[in-house]
Amino acid sequence: MQRLIHVLWPSFLVAIVAEGLFFTAVDPMELSLLGHTITGSRLAVYSVGFFCFWTLGAMSSALTCFFQRSAAEINRCPLEPTARPEGCPKREDPGACCG
Repeated sequence: MQRLIHVLWPSFLVAIVAEGLFFTAVDPMELSLLGHTITGSRLAVYSVGFFCFWTLGAMSSALTCFFQRSAAEINRCPLEPTARPEGCPKREDPGACCG
């Protein structure tokens, strides 16, 4: 839950700023998408734009959380020691590894 907050809260704040800056410079009724003029209301364009900016910010924050993981977190085996395959060096069986 804490990581989710670390991702969503900063991206929400960035989306607010990006929305304000973008739509200060661009009129929503003059936007076009793939050559087609957008026919929705201004409020709909503002809302969709906000969620697009929020999604981009959330992806950026999620990548930051992903890349800040420690080596121990990355190399941790998800299997219980007794469920690991024969020959696994992390298995708690003295005969599991050659040596």
